[in-house]
Formats: sequence, structure tokens, C-alpha cells
Amino acid sequence: MNLQEKYTKLIKDKSKELGFFFCGISKADFLSEEAPRLENWLAEKRNGKMDYMSNHFDMRLDPRLLVDNAKSVVSLLLNYYPSTIQTETDSPKLSKYAYGEDYHYVIKDKLKDLFRFIKDEIGEVGGRVFVDSAPVMDKVWAKKSGLGWIGKNSNLIHPKHGSFFFIAELILDLELVPDGPMKDYCGSCTRCIDACPTDAIIEPYVVDGSKCISYLTIELKDQILPSEFKGKMDNWMFGCDICQDVCPWNRFSKPHTEPKFNPHDQLLKMSKADWEDISEELFRELFKNSAVKRTKFDGLKRNIDFLK
Repeated sequence: MNLQEKYTKLIKDKSKELGFFFCGISKADFLSEEAPRLENWLAEKRNGKMDYMSNHFDMRLDPRLLVDNAKSVVSLLLNYYPSTIQTETDSPKLSKYAYGEDYHYVIKDKLKDLFRFIKDEIGEVGGRVFVDSAPVMDKVWAKKSGLGWIGKNSNLIHPKHGSFFFIAELILDLELVPDGPMKDYCGSCTRCIDACPTDAIIEPYVVDGSKCISYLTIELKDQILPSEFKGKMDNWMFGCDICQDVCPWNRFSKPHTEPKFNPHDQLLKMSKADWEDISEELFRELFKNSAVKRTKFDGLKRNIDFLK
């Protein structure tokens, strides 16, 4: 076993120990295939009011602009599929990823531990950790690293675990053994496209972000949601899981083992009336360390009121 192989094995073994269920590696290089796709998507304003997505265009496509002398992108998957979901069927719905603590903090701590381990075991290694917090095309790197294929709903799908997982990266100036991509197994299936109530999946593999329920309920900061979506939200108040829930590959999803992703005791039992009458005090208690804080109390109320 040469040094590259040894270091690659060390990193993959440690990632498993930290709770990541997959770790893949790709060569840090310019994403030539993605460049025209991203350019067209932005030109067609598919990012809605997410202006940040048009920033740092070059950095999104080349990790070497984020980390000096970058050699490898280490992609990691962390499961968030819950063992139980909301019990009140007519309650406004919350995306499963937001049930527990904010994933940014949970994952960043794990990544820092992994990076510290790499430096301790290998020596002076330069790099950065990323959790959805910088211009990194995480799904593309995960695909290149053999962690799944990008489905027609634009989510990364793994054949043994579906798509209910977070993606994170380390970009390192360390030469590692890259993995190869895997085949696309979506085939002729169009369940995600057919199920989307706002027609956000405008063609296979292309999502119009400005029509996506997740965008409308989280990213869009307008005081009132666009009237064209009235009656089409399928009762989602924060995020949306429709295209994942209907995906046949998610029958292989297994409950996560991360205690920090477990929901507040009260959260899953709340009735429609409980949500409609939610106070700011209860909001702060339920979502103390949650990603839901991103939409703030007023944003969540706006979403709930829009569902009436």
C-alpha cells in the first residue's frame, strides 16, 4: 500500500467512526461539464431571489480557488432519515431534515474532528471544511466521488440508502486516491416530476428553484408568498419532502443514529390548531438550535397563514 492509499483508507475509516455513512474522493479540478449548465440555469433566473447563487461563479466551478493548491475533494454523507414523523396528518408539515438540531453545526463539528485527525496522523495538511456554507457544488462532487447519482429531482441518490442525507466536504491540498462516479439508475421513472404540486421540476434533472416549495417557505423573504402558489403547497410550512417521499429508492432509507437530529418531544405531536396558534415563545423553545430559525417566527407564521 503506497502513501496515497494509506491516507485515503485512514480518512475513510475515521469518517465512518465519526458517523458518516459514506465517504468518497475526487480530484480537485475545474468542473467543465457543469460550467455551461450553471450558466444557463442562472441566465434563466431559476435561482429566483437567491442572488447568492450567482456570486463567486468561478469558485463554484473550481475548488482550487477556495483552497490554495487543492488536490482532493473529500465528500461525505450523513443520514438524517427519522424513525418517526409528524403524527397529526392535517398539521402543517416540516421537512424531515429540520426535525432536530441545525445540521450545519452538527456536521461542522464532525468535519473539524476529521480535519484535526488528518493533521495529527498525516502532518501539515492545508484545507477547509464545508457544510452548505460556501460556493461548493456539493452534489456534483459527491456524484464524482461515487456516492450516488443526481436524480431527476436534482437530489443525490444512493442505491442502498436513498436521498435523505446531508452532504459535506473537505477540500485538501493532499493527494488521495479518487473514486469513480456511479451509473444513473433513475431509468424511465418520473414519480418526482409527476408528484411536484408546483411543477418545479421543469424537465428531468432541471429544477426551477423559484417554484420549489422549499425555496418559497425558506429562502423567499417576501412578506406574502406569490398568490399563484395558493392551494399548491400541499400543507408544507418549512421545506418540502415530496420528491424524496415518492422516490422508489427511498424505500431503502434507514433511521439515523445521530441523537442531535432527534426532534423536540412536542414537535411531532402538534395539531393544526397548535401550529396556527404558535407563540413566539414556543417557537423559540421548539427550534432553539434548529435550521427552522432561518425563517424566523414571522416567516413561519407567514407560511402557516398561507396554508389556510
